[in-house]
Amino acid sequence: MDLRAVRDVVPPGERDIAIHAEAELAWLASTAGPLADRAHGMLLALGQLVPFDAAWIAGLDGNRYVSLASTGLDDGIVDYLSGPRMAHDIALTGVNRHQPPLSVSDLTYPASELRTWSECLLPAGLGEALSVALFEPGGRHIGFLTVLSVDPEPPAAAARIALASVSELLAHGIDPLTSLTAASRLVGDAFAGVLLLDHERTEALPGLPGHELLAAHSAILDTVRARLLSQEMHLTFLWPHTAHDGSTGHVRATYLTVTSAPFPSLVGVVLLSPAGPLHGLTARELEVLGMMVDGFSNQQIARQLVVTARTVATHVEHILAKLGSPTRTHAAVHAQREGLYVPPTARG
Repeated sequence: MDLRAVRDVVPPGERDIAIHAEAELAWLASTAGPLADRAHGMLLALGQLVPFDAAWIAGLDGNRYVSLASTGLDDGIVDYLSGPRMAHDIALTGVNRHQPPLSVSDLTYPASELRTWSECLLPAGLGEALSVALFEPGGRHIGFLTVLSVDPEPPAAAARIALASVSELLAHGIDPLTSLTAASRLVGDAFAGVLLLDHERTEALPGLPGHELLAAHSAILDTVRARLLSQEMHLTFLWPHTAHDGSTGHVRATYLTVTSAPFPSLVGVVLLSPAGPLHGLTARELEVLGMMVDGFSNQQIARQLVVTARTVATHVEHILAKLGSPTRTHAAVHAQREGLYVPPTARG
């Protein structure tokens, strides 16, 4: 809905306030920084458009709603709203669907028949609510917003229109993928990406396609998860890959962690991009270099590759020359710094 619809139903003397609130909401939705701060600021700005005594905004994480910000509610109420009963009642009333804001007065039965109201909201002195599910333009369910009032009178038409008009803006503001998508642009030539979640789950990353190398239980993602156990915050490494045309080479895998994940299940993002400059190193030399990074001696590398130690020594000599490194240690540091590392799981 066009935001101008809000101005059409707002009294002339209040239109400047509405215009200012819309602008502030748009600015807050696009700012960086902690998601909780952004969500709290949007609730305060929303109060200039939609009158309420209390409000709660939450993000969807799997099948539950994680509280992002609230105003006018004590901690006990916020904890209740973040629990399974609220999620159940949201689904029961259909407020998790893409539809106009729903109020208690729209229900065909008394609010007291909902446990969220009978156990939590009515005892807190709240008599009415206007709630809406938050969806991004592509139809992805982002979260949920409810504004509550002490007055049991149904909300005015202007409040319904205003809330419907800014719901997509609110969804954009609390969408954790907005900042992750921006972070993925740090790898400017990335051609595929995926969100890494806990319990070995993945989700699509908006703006980038998936890839067979990033399937849920792929060797690349298993490698990333194994390295995360050592608390590494950022990873980049090479991975052998055979293209559809039969040509062989490497792609670069990059992992970016989420430093302040808004939802417990969100871990980070894994991106694929072209390998970049390899300094003329062959596939075998990259394999040997990876073992050098892992601290293998020439004899250990030879046993691993089933070749002679003399062959390995020749590979090492070529690697040092191509990297311009005087020592094995310098070459290993160079490889890690420039992302020339091929992990053990990729060395066939």
